[in-house]
Amino acid sequence: MAEDSFQEKTEKATPRRRERARKKGNVARSTEINSVVILLVGFVSLYVFAPLLYRQIAGFSAQIFSQGYDVTLSDNNVCEHFTGWVVQFLKITAPLFSFVAGAALLTGYFQVGFLFTGDVLIPNLSKINPLSGAKRLFSKGSLEELIKGVIKLTIVGYVCYDAIRSQLPHFLPLADQSVRQIVAFTGRTAFFVGMRAIAALLVLAVFDYVFQKWQYEKSLRMTRQEVTEEMKDIEGNPLIKSRIRNVQREMARKRMLQQVPEASVVITNPTHLAVALKYEMGTMDAPVVIAKGQRLIAEKIIAIAREHDIPIVENRPLAQALFKAVEVGMEIPVELYKAVAEVLAYIFHLKGSTVD
Repeated sequence: MAEDSFQEKTEKATPRRRERARKKGNVARSTEINSVVILLVGFVSLYVFAPLLYRQIAGFSAQIFSQGYDVTLSDNNVCEHFTGWVVQFLKITAPLFSFVAGAALLTGYFQVGFLFTGDVLIPNLSKINPLSGAKRLFSKGSLEELIKGVIKLTIVGYVCYDAIRSQLPHFLPLADQSVRQIVAFTGRTAFFVGMRAIAALLVLAVFDYVFQKWQYEKSLRMTRQEVTEEMKDIEGNPLIKSRIRNVQREMARKRMLQQVPEASVVITNPTHLAVALKYEMGTMDAPVVIAKGQRLIAEKIIAIAREHDIPIVENRPLAQALFKAVEVGMEIPVELYKAVAEVLAYIFHLKGSTVD
């Protein structure tokens, strides 16, 4: 067992290991994909619904300020007024939040499918352990996340800077424009810069997903010993299975040897092979092999035949042909009819009968 702990994890994860990891909530997914999709849907929705939101929020604000002198706040009605304003604001922004929430759900579904597990909600004391926290802070994973964060910040920062710089010639004419025009230009510029940043984030998210997938597969890798142990759990211990097969073969031999007393003749080679044939005229179409064996089994068949006065005929070619071509319980093939018929005719002649 000490050697197993130092084995390298070079084997791919088995389906059973993947299933157990999934039940625990351990799946390959990228939070960057979720973030960039939510950001994209939020930006597009905000851009599309901006005129409508502007009118509704402006009307809502005007209503509040116009009624400000008529509203008397007290300890009894302040909560009522505040709740009404919040509900009205939520109604205005509900379409935007609905699109964003739907995008988050669909992105999670497309990454990992439908998955509900309570294992991630179970408290883990190691997560609040200061020593464990310090180890995670200075771990390889934290360093990787730091490098990824710096790279992402640098790339997105440069993209945003380049996008804003391209719009600088349009800033000076704003001094002669109206407030509405300035607000419109600001919205268009913000959307332009945001979409450029989202495009950069989307490219980074694809790379992050590939990295997360690779890291997930690496974390699930198993040692050869682990694969062997798991196969034992699934299929059973090979030693036990071998023992079961041996017991089954032994029981089959016993049942076979119990049928030898019913044989009409035993054909031998002379001691290495023994084949017991049964034939009943009028009820059987062809002789049937009811027992066969070699070496020790052949000796047992011959001993049982002698004990029950079963005729024993030495015929090496016929014994070899029957042993190779016919399984126990099967009729002999047509090509062996003549040779077997001669043997049976001889046996039945000794007994004073004839064979058809």
